[in-house]
Amino acid sequence: MLAGVALTLSACGNLKNSSLANNATTTESGRRKTNQTTNTGRNGYNVLLKNGVYRTSPISGLTATNNDNSVDTRELERGLVQISKNVYSTNSYTFQEGQYLKAATVTDWLARKSKSNPTGLNPAAGTKKNYIPYYLEEIQEQDYLTGSGSNYRLGGISLGLAMNSVDYYQKVKDGPQYQKSISRSTQRSEGIKMANTIIARLRKRKALKNVPITVGLFSKTSKDSLVGGSYFAYGTASPNSSKISKWKSVSVKTQVLPTVGNAKAVNSSGASSFNSFKTAIQNYFPTISGVSGTLRYESGKLVQENISITTLFYGYEQIQSFTRLVLSQAKKYLSKDAAIEIKIGSVDDVQALVAKESADSDYQVHIYGGE
Repeated sequence: MLAGVALTLSACGNLKNSSLANNATTTESGRRKTNQTTNTGRNGYNVLLKNGVYRTSPISGLTATNNDNSVDTRELERGLVQISKNVYSTNSYTFQEGQYLKAATVTDWLARKSKSNPTGLNPAAGTKKNYIPYYLEEIQEQDYLTGSGSNYRLGGISLGLAMNSVDYYQKVKDGPQYQKSISRSTQRSEGIKMANTIIARLRKRKALKNVPITVGLFSKTSKDSLVGGSYFAYGTASPNSSKISKWKSVSVKTQVLPTVGNAKAVNSSGASSFNSFKTAIQNYFPTISGVSGTLRYESGKLVQENISITTLFYGYEQIQSFTRLVLSQAKKYLSKDAAIEIKIGSVDDVQALVAKESADSDYQVHIYGGE
């Protein structure tokens, strides 16, 4: 689990350099308290552990409805880390999953506002003819700490508000499902309003009065989408301020290749490189049943490419040989300026992984069950 967390937080850091740093102190009772931090490389945050244990957020996984798209989950967290780097330097702050928002509080916030739930951030449902959707689906909290040893203290908070682009609902119980599309402009206006409401509520807590609070607005995709959603705006409330006065736009686009139907590639160069890579490996091994890629662009630049290759062979030497071929063709055709992850597997399991974690790192290869 820790390795997975380190990978997310390093956001293309080098996991070969990961390590644990111990900071131990002794209390008056003689009990030994220990903080540890993981070193995830030059591009990522160190992660704080308490007595060797990674602390998870109590609100992780809470949603307003049951219409969640699992492919949004990682991007909601990863994207918030990337936004936070613009506010909280990786050289000065240590990461910890959110500890200030409790499950009961967020459950109420995600529900509709009513007499019995006055803190609900989603509006009342309206009528059958004029249905008002759930705008807010999920809240993510991340804490950024300063200090060292036993003296870590909160330096800032980041919140991700996952706004629905589509809300699914039923007019009667067990009836047909309907859907209500939500425009980006509505996501933005409702998100800003909710963000400022949350900030005002948090400022009433003594521990949160004097720290910056950053909020990112995330657009969730429809539940059948193959790609995750993305952040489209963020802002920071200065210490003691109860609202965000300035919002910045975020430009993130994700696309699955090959494209379907008449869909155009986000970037023709990225699509061309993927197609050349796909053709090259299929020419050598025609028994490949599928090659697909997910490309993520930030401000028009390709930053991440995840490729999945499904094979129809299981022999050890076949996998070894094919993996070497994939590595050589990746170096030849795929972007040198983006993080690359290539999973090779059968329908049942992953057989090999070829990846480089950043634009300036070398490819690493792992063959499962091999040498």
